Amino acid sequence: MTFASPAASPAFDGRPPGGAPSPRPKGPALIDLTPSRPAASRGGFGLRWRGRLLRIGSPVAFLTVWQLASAFALIPAEVIPSPADIVDAFSELIAIGDLQKALPVSLSRSLTGLVLGGGIGLAIGLFAGLWRIGEELFDAPLQMLRTIPFIALVPLFITWFGIDEKAKILVIVAATIFPMYLNTYAGVRGIDPKLIEAAKIFGLGDRQIALHVILPTALPSILVGLRYAAGVSLLALVVAEQINARSGIGYILNNANMNQRSDIIIAGLIVYAVLGIATDLTMRLIERLALPWRPKLALA
Repeated sequence: MTFASPAASPAFDGRPPGGAPSPRPKGPALIDLTPSRPAASRGGFGLRWRGRLLRIGSPVAFLTVWQLASAFALIPAEVIPSPADIVDAFSELIAIGDLQKALPVSLSRSLTGLVLGGGIGLAIGLFAGLWRIGEELFDAPLQMLRTIPFIALVPLFITWFGIDEKAKILVIVAATIFPMYLNTYAGVRGIDPKLIEAAKIFGLGDRQIALHVILPTALPSILVGLRYAAGVSLLALVVAEQINARSGIGYILNNANMNQRSDIIIAGLIVYAVLGIATDLTMRLIERLALPWRPKLALA
């Protein structure tokens, strides 16, 4: 194989038409590899719309298939009511005012348990993560206790605290301590030691290192623990409201179970699911506000 010499081609004579030879640039030539803005914007626009259509289309398709299967008697109404029947159950609950009364009660229980349990888990996680004596005191007992399902504690709590509100809230507290503790402890202990060494070189004391280095670096893990604990608090709420509940969503479900109203039972479960989605969106908003510097990475 032979290559043509640049000197043999008129395009490489080094001079513009009718002018003197132009000076050759020194060093390697730079090539702009930045993608064009219109292409990038078009791709991002398409991905956004694809995500929105998938998020909306898949539930709509599922509900459509469900309604058609119920209309053609493929699914017995006694087993799973149709979406139309569940909408009627919602209308009934709203018309008699049960849903409006139950939501604040259930949210109050969940939020109270989350604040108490999350606060205890955060405090113990910081203590065990920052000081060795805290790890020696609390880590081993909590690692053993977290393997016990909080559902198994319900009979014990009823024996200790009765069947009033105290037992319900304490079930949620017991469920939310461990996710908050584990993520806080892991976030504090997972800090790069070089950051601590650099802070000491700059003359920061132990308190300043904890406030300005350790806590900000561990904040993403702490917020993950808070988000997880918020979801667990709703799971524990479902269990707690089965303890002789006289108000709340669990009270509605118990009455519906005694009256064999499967449509109201599914409506109550949907309320729990909506509360879970709303809680998760709230936690995501808190993460975005608290961690504006964190990059958002996605493969496609």
